[in-house]
Amino acid sequence: VQLQASGGGLVQPGGSLRLSCVVSGFALDYSPIGWFRQAPGKEREGVACQSVSEYNSYYEDSVKGRFTISRDNAKNTMYLQMNSLKPSDTAVYYCAAGGRDLWYGGSYSCDGKDYWGKGTQVTVSS
Repeated sequence: VQLQASGGGLVQPGGSLRLSCVVSGFALDYSPIGWFRQAPGKEREGVACQSVSEYNSYYEDSVKGRFTISRDNAKNTMYLQMNSLKPSDTAVYYCAAGGRDLWYGGSYSCDGKDYWGKGTQVTVSS
């Protein structure tokens, strides 16, 4: 199983980026998916995650209304559209898949992913 993330780069505040993650050796059709990030000196956090059915999702509070997770099962690819980027969004972004849908306290969770990509750097700076 391989997950290859791409689309990162340097962008000015207020700009947009679209991250892609091509998955091989594993079918996304039956998998929850997620995007995570890790900034220097901070722990990795879930940014946006989506259930197998695509009906349930999780967004970290600071990205709600700005980021959108999606997938194309025919292409075995997941995406993260990031708009209105802020310097605080600067981090290495990782895609992940596999495992099963998890809920905690009635809310959809990003936990429990089996497979991870190597990450792509996103830098938001003027």
